[in-house]
Amino acid sequence: MEFSLPLPRIERLSLNDFRTYRTLDLAPSRTLVALVGENGAGKTNILEALSLFMPGRGLRRADFADMVRHDSSGPHAISITVETPFGDHRLGTGFSVEEGKINRLCRIDGANAASPSRFAEFLRIIWLTPDLDSLFRGSAGDRRRFLDRLVLAVDPEHSSRVNALERALRSRNRLLEEQAHDNAWLDAIEREVAEIGIAVASARRETVDRLSALIQAEHDSFAPFPFAIIALDGEVDRLAGSMAAVDAEDRYRALLRDHRSRDRAAGRTLIGPQSSDLLVRHGPKDIPASIASTGEQKALLIGLVLAQARLVAIMTGVPPLVLLDEIAAHLDPQRRTALYQALSGLGSQIWMTGADPALFAELKGGADLYRVSPGRIEAL
Repeated sequence: MEFSLPLPRIERLSLNDFRTYRTLDLAPSRTLVALVGENGAGKTNILEALSLFMPGRGLRRADFADMVRHDSSGPHAISITVETPFGDHRLGTGFSVEEGKINRLCRIDGANAASPSRFAEFLRIIWLTPDLDSLFRGSAGDRRRFLDRLVLAVDPEHSSRVNALERALRSRNRLLEEQAHDNAWLDAIEREVAEIGIAVASARRETVDRLSALIQAEHDSFAPFPFAIIALDGEVDRLAGSMAAVDAEDRYRALLRDHRSRDRAAGRTLIGPQSSDLLVRHGPKDIPASIASTGEQKALLIGLVLAQARLVAIMTGVPPLVLLDEIAAHLDPQRRTALYQALSGLGSQIWMTGADPALFAELKGGADLYRVSPGRIEAL
C-alpha cells in the first residue's frame, strides 16, 4: 500500500529528558510512521511529545512536571523539523520553573513564540487514543473535551476562549459565595461570561455543523466505519444557533442574573457551555452511540476522527498530523485494511503505535517501522 508524501510533514523529532527518553533523534522519511513495542516500552510517549505542539497538555492531559524523565537534572525539551509548502521550520517546546511556577516555553525557528497556538501556522494535529474508546458511555465533560480538540484543529484560538470562560466562571462562583449582594460586580462578571460563553458555543456549533454536513455528504450506510449523526445539546448552544451573537449574549446574561440564587445554592454556574454535551448517534442503525456495541463504538469513533481529518484539510488547506495510539489492535482484518485505505486518502502524515508488527504487515514498504524499547528506538 502506497502513501503519498503530504505537507506538512515531520522530518525530524528530537527529545531531551522527556518521559523514558534521555535523548532521541528520529528522522522519518515516509508518510506512515509505525512504532512497535511491548506495553510500557514508550510508544505513546512519542505521540504525546508530538501532541504538545498544540495548546493544552497533550493527549494524556498530564502535568508538565510529570513529563520530565525520572532522575533528570533538567527540564524536558522537544523539537521538530516540519516540512511545509513554504520550506522547513523548526518548532520547539518545553517548560521552565521560576519561583515554583511552571512556564510553558515555545520557540519557532529559534525565536520565542507567545503561545503554542502559534504552532498552528505550521501544522494541525488530531489524535485518537484507547482512552477515548469509552467516550460515548462516559461523561458529558469527556465529550466536551473531545469536541474542543476538534474545534481547536481548525480554530487555534478556541483554547484561549475556553480557558477564559473557565476563569470567568470561577470568578462568578466566588462572587456568589463571598459577595452575594454585590450586584455591580456580578453584572460585570456576567457580562464577561456571556460574551465569552457565546463565542465558545458559536465556535463549537460551527464545527459541529460543518462536520455534520461533510459526514452527510460522504456517508455510506455499508462502509466499515459507520457514519455518525452529531448534534450539540445545551441551552446556550441553542441560543447561539437561533439568534445573532449580540442577542444571544443578552439572553444568556439575563439567564445568569435570574438564576443567581439557584447557582449560589449549587455552588457553581449551572447554565452555560460548561454544561453542554455532544450527542452522537450510530447513523446506519439510528441508535444512540451509547447503546451500540463496543466494536460499533470503536468503528464509529474512527469514522468520526477520519471525517474530522478531512474537514481540517478542507478548512485550513493543509492535512493534519494524525496520531493513532493502538488503533489497529482490536480491529478485524477487514476493518484494518479499510483503515489503512482510508488513511492513505487523507494526505496526512500518520503516526501509529501497536504491540505486534503483524498489524502493519500489509503496509509492506509503505511505512517507516520502528522497534521501541525503554529509552530506545531502532528501525526495523
